[in-house]
Amino acid sequence: MRALRGNRMDKKEDLNSVLRRGKALKWKLRPEVLQCGRIPEPLHGVAPRVVLGAKWWNATRQAAYKSTAYHCVACGVHKADARHRQWLEGHELYEVDYLLGTMTYLETVPLCHFCHNYIHSGRLAALLDEGKITHAKYTAIIQHGDAVLDAAGLRKPEIVVECVCPKAADWRLVINGKEYRK
Repeated sequence: MRALRGNRMDKKEDLNSVLRRGKALKWKLRPEVLQCGRIPEPLHGVAPRVVLGAKWWNATRQAAYKSTAYHCVACGVHKADARHRQWLEGHELYEVDYLLGTMTYLETVPLCHFCHNYIHSGRLAALLDEGKITHAKYTAIIQHGDAVLDAAGLRKPEIVVECVCPKAADWRLVINGKEYRK
């Protein structure tokens, strides 16, 4: 895989050689994180950070940042070299079961601003439509995410619009075996 320097592909070095110059890292680049699906609409606004509180969220995301030596888990950029914002953002990963109506929290991972916004492409498009971001920024984020996936031999996820799902009131967020409803 080629390195992403400042969120741009650097064809001269691969990511492993870039990381070897620093400390021996104990984390694995995971570009597949960019393939996460959308949060089911009945669970919008229900997240571990909401139900478990700010203290839990701050400790969890700080531990995630430290676990990758402050690099984006998807593209590998260090927070100091990231475009637009020089910090990381925590992103919750889930396993979604559309038949049972459950969304099970798996972990929180650190992402640069561009990778995080790529995952939330629906929100990103809404920000563009509302004039809250420029077309240039929108395009740069989409191109960045596409390049990360392409470099890893992965494809952009297909968006599922329709599914036979439980009623909105039946959806549950599951964290450590405990269920939460909206």
